[in-house]
Amino acid sequence: MSIITISRGSYSKGKEVAEKVAGQLGYECISREVIIEASERFKVSEAKLIKAIHDAPSIFERISQDKKTFITYIQSAFTSRLKRDNIVYHGLAGHLLLKGIPHVLKIRIIAEMKDRIATEVERENINEKHARLFLLKDDKARRKWTKSLYGVDPWDSSLYDLVIHIHKLTVDNAVDFICQAATSEQFKTTEISRQKMEDLALACQIKAALLEQNFDVSVISEYGNVLVYTKASDRSVYKLEKRVKTLSREIEGINNLEVRSGMQFPPDVI
Repeated sequence: MSIITISRGSYSKGKEVAEKVAGQLGYECISREVIIEASERFKVSEAKLIKAIHDAPSIFERISQDKKTFITYIQSAFTSRLKRDNIVYHGLAGHLLLKGIPHVLKIRIIAEMKDRIATEVERENINEKHARLFLLKDDKARRKWTKSLYGVDPWDSSLYDLVIHIHKLTVDNAVDFICQAATSEQFKTTEISRQKMEDLALACQIKAALLEQNFDVSVISEYGNVLVYTKASDRSVYKLEKRVKTLSREIEGINNLEVRSGMQFPPDVI
């Protein structure tokens, strides 16, 4: 039992790999389903959520509060889904949110540009020049978005457990490697790793509930003991503490919930 995240560029055959891995292991395969779930749960259009994860701010801009809130909605839906375990996720930067979860196998699929261009030309019925321009633009946007949100380059191989180059290696080769790794002892779900996943999902759920009411916070949870960090003023902190008391009654899994203000945030908050 494990969770597999597959990071890939457009037309790199990552989707095909993900679907075949899920089929071979009997896992659920998800991607756009996360957006749909977030849209339904938080009553936000899919278009707005998709825009939030594709439009990165310029180097002179900060992520707007609306965009931050929409991304948190997606993260909440994503982590809630992953609590079920036995899932293959292929999408944008999911592995970075799950960096502290031991039973997550993080995969990067890459492919030759010429192979990606050929696939896009065939599927979209466009010429090679337009296909190349689209892929370069899409790659740049994905890198920019990931750097703006997580501060890392998604092409950095150290972020992954396994990087597979689809060229000499086929899709079926990739599937075999991933399935072998996923069923190894290192990536089996344990009670401790399951609790870490539960805590991450809880922290994301609480953050989404607070951002929904315009509180700018970061959250961390350990065994249901939740700390909410804020840099807000005293007046806003009072309102936040009042809202936090109601959350303890509304959300399952909270053992204790406290607000910390005017402090340096620890590195593992979300």
